[in-house]
Amino acid sequence: MILRLTRTYRLVSLSLLAALLAGTAAQAPRLLAQDSQTQTTPDEGGPQSDSGSIILKKKKDADEPPPPPAPAEPKVKNPNNETYSIRVDVPVVTLDVNVILDKTHQFVPGLKAGNFQVLEDGVPQTVTSIRTTQAPITAVMLLEFASNSWYAINDMENASYVFFRSLRPEDYVAVMTYDLRTHIVSDFTNNKDVVGQSLQSLTIPTFSDTNLFDALYETLDRVSRIEGRKYIILIGTGRDTFSKLTLDKIIAKVKSTPNVTIFSIATGAFIQEIAEAQGGMGMGASIRNMDYLQAQNQLKTFAQLTGGLYFAPIFEGELPEDFAQINNSIRNQYVLTYRPTNTRNDGSYRKIKVSLVDNEGKPLQMVDEKHKPLKYSVIARDGYRAKLPVE
Repeated sequence: MILRLTRTYRLVSLSLLAALLAGTAAQAPRLLAQDSQTQTTPDEGGPQSDSGSIILKKKKDADEPPPPPAPAEPKVKNPNNETYSIRVDVPVVTLDVNVILDKTHQFVPGLKAGNFQVLEDGVPQTVTSIRTTQAPITAVMLLEFASNSWYAINDMENASYVFFRSLRPEDYVAVMTYDLRTHIVSDFTNNKDVVGQSLQSLTIPTFSDTNLFDALYETLDRVSRIEGRKYIILIGTGRDTFSKLTLDKIIAKVKSTPNVTIFSIATGAFIQEIAEAQGGMGMGASIRNMDYLQAQNQLKTFAQLTGGLYFAPIFEGELPEDFAQINNSIRNQYVLTYRPTNTRNDGSYRKIKVSLVDNEGKPLQMVDEKHKPLKYSVIARDGYRAKLPVE
């Protein structure tokens, strides 16, 4: 009995063990499949793990040489294709030239660029362009108004009124006077009524001193700030009494002021002619004679240096013709342009000489309708001052 129970117990135990082993083997593939689905399904949004093998980097050998350096980039003169510009300041000289017949004071038209010979410090220059102009004027009437001579004041008033009547509606004119000081009677205007009233206001002079050099310097300084060509109609005796400036300094100022032409009319010529006709003798008369001649020479120098004209009318009837010549010279002129051979910006003064030549380079001969020779004058600036490097 005991043996039978023992055998039965063993059979039950073996049956249970076989059943357990069979259940475990049936569940194992199902779990692997679930693990495989979990690892290979990317749509669940969870982190993905790499089931591959881990590869460890090999340590570099201490004796292994370093890699060769990268080849150097080729040097290019203009790597970014940038453009550079060089500014070269080539000076250009513009010269106003008048050609007038000596007898009739008429402007000579029809001249070509080849007819003008321009010498700068004795070196021939090539005229690149030429044109004739007739334009409105910008002028300053610089009048000597001092109580030294009634005849001089009368001549000044007559001359200023003749010039006033020759003005055109488009002309701009300023009126300045000088005695011991310089006075601006009216600024630049094209209103002839204002200019006429300014001239009418000159009735009673005050000081007898005539500081011409200071007045001309101040006038040149004022007009130099205005663009374009300017003119100064200087009417006076030419005497200077107590100016702070010397003649050399005012001449230097005249030379260094560009685009300004001075026309000077000397007053008091009639009374001087009477004094000479009466045979004034003595040391005092000789000194007065020399003073007047020196004053006239100063006025003539100012005009010649700037390409202007000088007049010393004795009679009032000469004034309309003189101012007609001034107007003809101002409104009709040749404008020459050339590039100087001396391109240095050293501030030096360059002397200019302008003459007329024919096709063969000989002095140009002019004749009238009867083939008689005509004398003419070429009026131009005496020179100009070159720029400085800082200008």
